[in-house]
Amino acid sequence: MNLYLRKDGRYESRIPNGKKSDGKRSFLYVFAHTKEKCMERVQEIRWKMMPSKPCELTFNALYEEWFRSIQHRVKESTAANYAMKASKHILPFLGKNPVSSVTADDIYSFISEKQKEGFSSRYIADIIILIKTIFKYAVRTYQIFNPLDGIMLPKKKAPEIQLLDETEQNKLQQYISSHQNRSTLGTALSMTTGVRIGELCSLQWGDIDLEKRILTVRKTMQRIQCPTETSKTKLVITSPKSESSRRQIPIPNCMMSFLLEFKGKSGEYILTGTEKPIEPRAMQYRFRTILKNAKLPSVHFHALRHIFATNCIKLGFDVKALSEILGHSSVEITLNRYVHSSFDQKREYMNRVQMKF
Repeated sequence: MNLYLRKDGRYESRIPNGKKSDGKRSFLYVFAHTKEKCMERVQEIRWKMMPSKPCELTFNALYEEWFRSIQHRVKESTAANYAMKASKHILPFLGKNPVSSVTADDIYSFISEKQKEGFSSRYIADIIILIKTIFKYAVRTYQIFNPLDGIMLPKKKAPEIQLLDETEQNKLQQYISSHQNRSTLGTALSMTTGVRIGELCSLQWGDIDLEKRILTVRKTMQRIQCPTETSKTKLVITSPKSESSRRQIPIPNCMMSFLLEFKGKSGEYILTGTEKPIEPRAMQYRFRTILKNAKLPSVHFHALRHIFATNCIKLGFDVKALSEILGHSSVEITLNRYVHSSFDQKREYMNRVQMKF
């Protein structure tokens, strides 16, 4: 939806309305003093412009048709994620409704219901984006009105990530130093390179060039749902989540002797020493045991990635370089999600302020 605030304080939106005699696109312009009122008026006009013959498909049928059209064009893990969200959340709520009868109020009711069930704003927004994608297909295929135009997504709140403080990090390093095995090797690798747990579990010795000191991330591992098969879930190794996630990471000097001690054949996985990998959930359990044995608080394995990013900033890393090491598509993601400053660090910064009064 084209919607913006004018200099006169009013909101303006425009609705495509065919073509002019000269072949150029024609628009209807809508004005209102508030953003919500402007979107409301746009929806009213679009309802009136809907085709006289509504789409007779139920949402269930529309979803099946849409899913068949995309499932061979996306990664298996992505298709499984879509199917899970649809079966657990979307279809039970909208499935039996005729597509043409779904309204913005239905979508807001859905959002409210999911909030009551305790789902995060980020997760609910992901589900709404999926519904939007399905309706975009319906608009293209059946020329129906899209009830999700102008829908306000729940504001995403960044999740609180529990980290280890500096003293606890040192304690973990000491434990790893005195208990060197494949599990602590994986923990150390994540602490010093920031690799994700799925990337770590899929690492083979062929991905690590010890002579050039380069670690190459070219695949990731995850367990996906497969409700249509005999087994409910299965482990898959696929390409990384995005093009920027394919990357080469220089191996720091502190990791070399540790890696050399456990080096195996090219096709062996570094966390097992065999050609059979360990899955992320099992590595998370191993990490939890490491923390327990080291008498440290329980944190998620992903906290190691946050710790790595925060420590790199403290060491003066260029943010662009750090972003590429982490496999992010932009420096904003690196700064907004992965860099955490402690109160002591803030105090140190504030003490640099020098004035005379």
